[in-house]
Amino acid sequence: MRILLRSVLAIAVAGGAVLGWLFLHAQPARGGPYFASENGKLQVIAHRGGAGLRPENTLAAFEHAHAMGVDMLEMDVRATADGVLVVLHDATVDRTTDGHGRVDALALAELKALDAAYHWSADGGRSYPYRARGIRVPTLAEVFARFPRTRMVVEIKPAQPALARTLCALIRSARMASRVLVASMHPANLDAFRSACPEVVTSMGPEEARLFYIASLVRLSAVLSPDAQALQIPYALGERVLATAQLVGAAHARNLKLHVWTLNDEARMRRALALGVDGIMTDRPDLLLGLLGTRKR
Repeated sequence: MRILLRSVLAIAVAGGAVLGWLFLHAQPARGGPYFASENGKLQVIAHRGGAGLRPENTLAAFEHAHAMGVDMLEMDVRATADGVLVVLHDATVDRTTDGHGRVDALALAELKALDAAYHWSADGGRSYPYRARGIRVPTLAEVFARFPRTRMVVEIKPAQPALARTLCALIRSARMASRVLVASMHPANLDAFRSACPEVVTSMGPEEARLFYIASLVRLSAVLSPDAQALQIPYALGERVLATAQLVGAAHARNLKLHVWTLNDEARMRRALALGVDGIMTDRPDLLLGLLGTRKR
């Protein structure tokens, strides 16, 4: 029993020493010009350009959301067979266009021949108001050129670190480094992007977000030194609400922005607003802008 107690005490002392060292040496997330204009105001983030209002990830959606006055446009990127970055969520074109097949198996010219609004409907499939109206899958370069002063959240969808480096080069050539926040569900993508483009802010990957969330629950987030500048999480997983006042406080203490996704009903939007989150991703930016009283005509 004495040996056991000594072992437990030794482990506790060693653990305390490690935590003490981490606390003394931990650094908050660095800031950046990307966030300079926020001034504490909640950021309205149009998820896929506002997928509940216009065909997702298209210039039509981005233009509509921008005209309403959203703060950020959120989008997904993949690469075509000939290596061009395009804005499209799925690995295939089947769900959103009149075509079939994998995005990475189609050349840009083949992708551009498809109707990107073919399956979009606001009334459960009774009508398809944007079919045959020339709405195409945009390249990321086209989005940058159309909205050079608009902030964006760009998520790298496939697990391809080389694509992260391609994205970095495009951001630099378009002079969008201060207007893009990069996200990905794949740690290797984020590692590659941060290494190639340290001047561009990023969101936490799933493992980073999970570690921060757990650390915040046990009041140990102060020992973490985040590599990202934003924590983007679902508002809830099933019945479990992840976004809490405690998490918001922990994020802000580490100089992190907390964005929640994807909220499309006013009740949850109001609850998130009351928590003090920094941004809400939504398919219905019209509803959120209405709550905030900032919607433009």
